[in-house]
Order: sequence, then structure tokens, then C-alpha cells
Amino acid sequence: MAESTLLTSIRDASPGDNFQGDPVIRVRNLNYHYGEGELRKQVLFDNNLEVSRGEIVIMTGPSGSGKTTLLTLIGALRTVQEGSLEVLGNQLHGADMNKLVGVRRKLGFIFQAHNLFQSLTAFQNVRMAAELFDFAPERADRRIAELLTVLGLGHRIHYKPDSLSGGQKQRVAIARALVHQPPLILADEPTAALDEKSGRDVVTLFQRFTREDRATIIMVTHDNRILDVADRIVNMVDGRIKSNVLVQVNAEICEFLRKVPLFQRLTPGSITEAADKVKSEKHGSGTVIVAQGDKGDKFYVIRRGVVDVRRTEGAQARLVQSLGEGAFFGEAALLTGEPRNATVIAREDTEVYTLNQGDFQAVVKASASFEEELRKALFQRQ
Repeated sequence: MAESTLLTSIRDASPGDNFQGDPVIRVRNLNYHYGEGELRKQVLFDNNLEVSRGEIVIMTGPSGSGKTTLLTLIGALRTVQEGSLEVLGNQLHGADMNKLVGVRRKLGFIFQAHNLFQSLTAFQNVRMAAELFDFAPERADRRIAELLTVLGLGHRIHYKPDSLSGGQKQRVAIARALVHQPPLILADEPTAALDEKSGRDVVTLFQRFTREDRATIIMVTHDNRILDVADRIVNMVDGRIKSNVLVQVNAEICEFLRKVPLFQRLTPGSITEAADKVKSEKHGSGTVIVAQGDKGDKFYVIRRGVVDVRRTEGAQARLVQSLGEGAFFGEAALLTGEPRNATVIAREDTEVYTLNQGDFQAVVKASASFEEELRKALFQRQ
């Protein structure tokens, strides 16, 4: 079977073909509590997240940070208590049981517990899942065999769970979750019980699903070996999404910052941390990016374009300097706590990378060389 060929479809249209539009998941101000009364404990705090069709999202964070709770809420396995949660175009907050069941049927679930029927073979366990849908039996059987073969179980298709290792059972559970070509796959530690090769086979299969079926996959994992497949990495700490990084965009920001003299003395780790916090802004020609006299709240690095720095003294405004790609501005107000000492205007269409005040101070605190370069530039601009 050619690597580029999609696994046999089990019907002419996958369950996700009727879904149109992005994102497939939209989380807004989501909170969640366990228990009631005095035992009530909040475990998710004001979380926001959007995931587009075809993305592979990896959720990381320490144990107890809320990753699995968020995953099961997205999977309609828990009741949404506060906030908004839309999955495949369905609002889950306030949804009745019929609607929740309808959403679940469109999803593929992979959990750490295999939950296989001990009396059935690997093939039969997967076939039971396929029988929940209106699939042509012959095509379903062909797809099941192909799935199990791709997952390294071609020689054990007709073995029962007692004759399979833990990793092999996990691969059967993965095949069961994928057999109906779900538009959204939710996986909790899908590679935890697998060796490196088997884990790589699984994520390679996931990549094929996103590329060829435009399926969306969200994985909770501590497996650093598979982080490279992610389009987005979401890090959770103490029930809050602390970072939400588009991997390719983050890589491009890191590559750019490494070429900027101000950042060249930072360690690779410090550059990566800064890139995680960077936001992109685009300003049209003639736009005032910062105004003299305003309170400083951001630090700016020019990604592309040119800006003019103008300073008003008395009744006259004069051009102080023009800045281009790789130059920075906005540091004076953040370092001194004083108002902006100049106005910065985009001379042409310009894109800038920004750090908010707190993130800027964190980078300064982490690197003496960074602060040294900033203060040198500040002195030269006086």
C-alpha cells in the first residue's frame, strides 16, 4: 500500500463531510468545578481556545493541570457548567442528552484504558465500533484490516486481548477510534504504552488523517518524542491555558529573532520563551503605532516595513529617525516608567512583533545582556 494512498474509506462520505467552516472547536471563558457545597473545587479557570479543521494539537502540562478535564468536556463526556464550548458547530453548554450523544458519535476517542472485549479478537473489537454506523460490511472489513496492519498488528488481527501486549492493546483501541473516519479525534496519552517505533507509526497515521481527511486531532501527552508533529502546542498549568503556540509561526518568530542583534546574546531557550509570548501586529501606511505622551504598554520589533520616529518639542515636531526591519522601539517607557517620548508612524505597510509589559520585563529579568543592549540603545537615543 503506497504511503500517499488513503486507507480504504468505509463509506463514500466520512461522518465529517457535512461539517463546514472553521474553527471546529471554540472555547470561551470556560470554567469547571468538581464536587458540591464545601467540597466544590474549581479545576478550570476562564479558558479560551480555538482549533481549526485539520490541525494536530498537543496539550501538555503537569499532572493535575486540567488537560484531561478539558479534553472530556470537548468530547461531550462532561456537562459544561460555565462558559461557551462549541464542537463541530454544536454549542454544548445547555445541550440536552440527545445532542450530546449526537456529537459523541462524530468523534473518535482514545483513552489510556483500552476497554477491549476480552472474548473478541482485535478485528472483532474494531468491527463492533464500525457496526454502530451504517457501513457496507465488506468495505468496513477491508478498512479494519488495513488499519490494524498499518498499526503493526497485521499478524495479530485474530488474536484476543489476553494474547496481546499492553502496547498492542492500545493500538487496537486506536484502530477502533479511527475506523469510522471521525472529523475530530480526542486522544489521552495515545502513545504512552508504545515503544518509539510504534508511537511514531501512530502519529504518522494521525498526520495522514489530518492531511487527507482534514481530521482534527487533540492529544494530551507527556511524550516529548512526538511534539514535532504538532501544528499547535497548548500548555496548561493549574487549570489555565498558559500558552497556545502555533508551532510553524513560533519557529518563524524564533528564526527572525535570532537574526536581530538585540536578541543574539540570548540563549536558545530564552529566545524560544520570548517567541512564545510574541504577538504580531500589522499597521497600514500612515498609522500611528505609538503616540508621544501615552503610557507605555508594549515593546516593538519591526518584522518588515519602515517607521518614522517623530518627537514634538513645543509647537514643532521633528523627525528623529527612521527604523526598518530588525529595529526596535518602545523600550524607553517600559524601562523608565515615563510616558512615551516620541510618536512612531508607519511610513509604509508594516508588521511588528510585540511583547506586552509583563512579558518584556520577564525577558529583561532573564538576561542581563538583553537589558544591557536595551539601555545602550536608550542612551544613544537621548
